[in-house]
Amino acid sequence: MSKALTTTDYHFPRQVSVYHGKVRDVYNINNEKLIMVVTDRISAFDVVLPEGIPYKGQMLNQIAAKFLDATQDICPNWKLAAPDPMVTVGVMCQGFPVEMIVRGYLCGSAWRAYKAGAREICGVRLPEGMRENEKFPHPIITPTTKAEMGMHDEDISKEEILARGLATPEEYELLERYTLALFERGSRMAAERGLILVDTKYEFGKHNGKIYLMDEIHTPDSSRYFYLEGYQERFEKEEPQRQLSKEFVREWLMANGFQGKEGQQVPEMTPEIVSSISDRYIELYEHITGETFIKADTEHLTERIEKNVLDYLEK
Repeated sequence: MSKALTTTDYHFPRQVSVYHGKVRDVYNINNEKLIMVVTDRISAFDVVLPEGIPYKGQMLNQIAAKFLDATQDICPNWKLAAPDPMVTVGVMCQGFPVEMIVRGYLCGSAWRAYKAGAREICGVRLPEGMRENEKFPHPIITPTTKAEMGMHDEDISKEEILARGLATPEEYELLERYTLALFERGSRMAAERGLILVDTKYEFGKHNGKIYLMDEIHTPDSSRYFYLEGYQERFEKEEPQRQLSKEFVREWLMANGFQGKEGQQVPEMTPEIVSSISDRYIELYEHITGETFIKADTEHLTERIEKNVLDYLEK
């Protein structure tokens, strides 16, 4: 079976620090550049699962790189290069402590809140009489705080963001403008692939006083997609939509009695389960990008990444 990269421990020239996230390991080079290694770790319900998924990191990194390149005319982004299939190198930004979540359709946590009677999310008023998976009259922005490891993100309104000084009014206006423009571009690109970009999140930061888009963009880990074909028919019949996201992983976990709650055990991830998740991610990649996925050699994964990054840094 192909190897999966679940841990990294590099020591690059001029390395200042390293941050190990749920999926990404980020190396700080001289407080100027970040080397982001997208590992094969997989998380669900804020828990990192015990087995890595071969090629997942490569897929996420390459999808994000494709969309970063395709949206750089909308706003500056952090990407400088992708020297390895699992690595993006970019400029170091001071991140805003909020995630800009944008929703085109009423589903997921927003639908659950709406069904329970909420008519306002993050300070945004919602129309009466909406149904699950219905398209909003206009995309809405429902930000969350960016929580520390192990903590849950929390909904926050524009007014709270400004009151707490997490962004200035001018900065927030630009964040909103970038968010809606990126979502429009992503939606158009998805439609060309027979998909609906349902909701997604963007992270922004500042570099030399300028706002940059950071991290990943339009990947199945950060976004929800529906299939365009059959959407209307399913909506009218109140049937579940066909989704293109990592929701299938959550569904498998829930079916096996795990939702990240205290005392619950992650079900056994057999080689067959791991392989099937990898295959589904490849399917996601090919649908979202319209390109055939080419598996990189995983025989000497750690050494390959190190060599490619060092070659880039020496240029």
